Amino acid sequence: MALSAKTPRFPLHQHLQNLNSHFPGTHNSNKTFTLSFKPQKPHLFSSTLNRPQNSLNTTATTSITPQNPTNSRLLQLCLSGNLEQALKHLASMQEVKIPVEEDCFVALIRLCENKRGYSEGEYVWKAVLSSLVTLLSVRLGNALLSMFVRFGDVGNAWNVFGRMGERDLFSWNVLVGGMRELSIDPDLMTMTSVISACELLGDERLGTQLHSYVVRTAYDGNISVYNSLIQMYLSVGHWKEAESVFSGMECRDVVSWTTIISGCVDNLLPDKALETYKTMEITGTMPDEVTIASVLSACASLGQLDMGMKLHELAERTGHILYGVVANSLIDMYSKCKRIEKALEIFHQIPDKDVISWTSVINGLRINNRCFEALIFFRKMILKSKPNSVTLVSALSACARVGALMCGKEIHAHALKAGMGFDGFLPNAILDLYVRCGRMRTALNQFNLNEKDVGAWNILLTGYAQKGKGAMVIELFKRMVESEINPDDVTFISLLCACSRSGMVTEGLEYFQRMKVNYHITPNLKHYACVVDLLGRAGKLNEAHEFIERMPIKPDPAIWGALLNACRIHRQVLLGELAAQHIFKQDAESIGYYILLCNLYADSGKWDEVAKVRRTMKEEGLIVDPGCSWVEVKGKVHAFLSGDNFHPQMQEINVVLEGFYEKMKTSGFNGQECSSMDGIQTSKADIFCGHSERQAIAYSLINSAPGMPIWVTKNLYMCHSCHSTVKFISKIVRREISVRDTEQFHHFKDGLCSCGDEGYR
Repeated sequence: MALSAKTPRFPLHQHLQNLNSHFPGTHNSNKTFTLSFKPQKPHLFSSTLNRPQNSLNTTATTSITPQNPTNSRLLQLCLSGNLEQALKHLASMQEVKIPVEEDCFVALIRLCENKRGYSEGEYVWKAVLSSLVTLLSVRLGNALLSMFVRFGDVGNAWNVFGRMGERDLFSWNVLVGGMRELSIDPDLMTMTSVISACELLGDERLGTQLHSYVVRTAYDGNISVYNSLIQMYLSVGHWKEAESVFSGMECRDVVSWTTIISGCVDNLLPDKALETYKTMEITGTMPDEVTIASVLSACASLGQLDMGMKLHELAERTGHILYGVVANSLIDMYSKCKRIEKALEIFHQIPDKDVISWTSVINGLRINNRCFEALIFFRKMILKSKPNSVTLVSALSACARVGALMCGKEIHAHALKAGMGFDGFLPNAILDLYVRCGRMRTALNQFNLNEKDVGAWNILLTGYAQKGKGAMVIELFKRMVESEINPDDVTFISLLCACSRSGMVTEGLEYFQRMKVNYHITPNLKHYACVVDLLGRAGKLNEAHEFIERMPIKPDPAIWGALLNACRIHRQVLLGELAAQHIFKQDAESIGYYILLCNLYADSGKWDEVAKVRRTMKEEGLIVDPGCSWVEVKGKVHAFLSGDNFHPQMQEINVVLEGFYEKMKTSGFNGQECSSMDGIQTSKADIFCGHSERQAIAYSLINSAPGMPIWVTKNLYMCHSCHSTVKFISKIVRREISVRDTEQFHHFKDGLCSCGDEGYR
């Protein structure tokens, strides 16, 4: 067989063969892809592609010496640069049907490319085809792509591309670069594929050139091409350009509408998404399953339950409810609209639940404060489906919410075993778990093991801030800046919160100024609320009020709420009432503000006012969540709900608590409610606290070894009575007891609390 090196030829007149593969951005897998060459049309690509000689270095892997001696000989010939002998050896291997290993093919293809042996390269390509039993690997396919593009044979390059099982960025770069180098005018199907390539590569410059080309050619007005352009612009973050393309379309199909609606959702414009969908309805275009899922996502973001329910009815009528993407979106929508029972109903109706279905319902239960159930669903899931990193993040968040440390550790171990311990948000979710469970030493170890992005720093800063460790937070912030991590708005919320809890007023005000001057971060409402809290906790109530009055933006209920809380701490009724008036003008439904006002009146002995507020709450139909506390004992989480006496050890728990109450009376410990107002006080405490943490602590004392620390998580604010009672218990039993309520961590030891009794005096 005589093979001679030829001058590379450019078969630009040939049509591409049928490719039995799906091209990203195209509609059918059985289309014939052709390249047309019409010199009178403006060229799409005018710049040349400057690729390095060894263009495959970006994807090459370390070569493995072939085990077969015949393959080893072929590889040696390739590495020595002897193309003619290598091809003869390949032919002899084929005659006796010895399989050629991938390393040998890759080396031979590179040799053909370097020797400019086009005919020889075609021969090797045919040999590859004859031995191919599955689709081409990325490595072998990229080698062939690079060779054919260098020879100008874009037809064969597309053929190779279509036979690849997977394609990476290098695959697209080579193919698109080859067309750019040869100034080739693509046909319709190729055009949509190349636009999709721009999306994958994030090449907005090429995408803009494609748009300009479309406008100047016969493709102007083609719906498929315009849909691809919209998606391309959205993928590179150019929302306005995508909207401009959409607005300029004379005709639109369901893909056009769906693409722009999805773009609105992805660009955090849910209002725009709903507005666009309503316009789509007017045109009479019927939505498909992706449209419905996208609009449901917008409804979830806005809490638009009515619109979401209409889409649910539409999905039922059209049969789109059978699509997993629609059912999963409904679960998410109902969960975020606080209709978790409806979300559970949808979940149970799904015949084949995928990982997204499970993740959606777990996250839905979590955001509806049903973390205990979320963890039950997670345990059911791992028996039937493999969780992904998003599932694990949701489960870890549920663990953090209820203080389920051992369960969280199990999930951490699962993530490491599955090779996902460093994926996406998982490292920070694990860090957040240990911080929320109060295990700061373990949290620091986790922090030091992973990449320290601004999110990780913020979690750590927030953890120490909640513990009132202002000096530690400031030291960590200095280290963060020294490590060249730029702080964001959340960072300064943590700093201000830490200064507030530690009484560091001067430092807090200084950071508030530095945020604006040094880091050019415009304060938002949360920052202003932190400053009000900073001044208020320090007893500077008039300064806090004046600060609100001087704000450049309208204060929201949270800012007035910070002032109301400060008034509660320092028992300043008149200013507290003023703050409450401002709150209820804007928000008459958030029950937390009513509780704050009640506590202000109660702590000031104004029981008639307490009764009035409670009567208003009843008239408004406002219901206080029952107190619930969680404690983990021997790896199992136990929940205690106020007023629930069905726990199997409740009798023992009550005996233990009664014993403590008797000892408190005997010792004269000031922990019981004022006897003269016992009925009102007890009622107030039951509603706004529930005392559930006492039951959790008693259970732990019964079922854990002496001296073991007790960690309790609570969903409500800890009342004065419970605070005093737990202080007494910690002294009697000589155990460290930690209670995390909605406000902060309380670490009790030897009859003292880490909060310094702030707000409990």
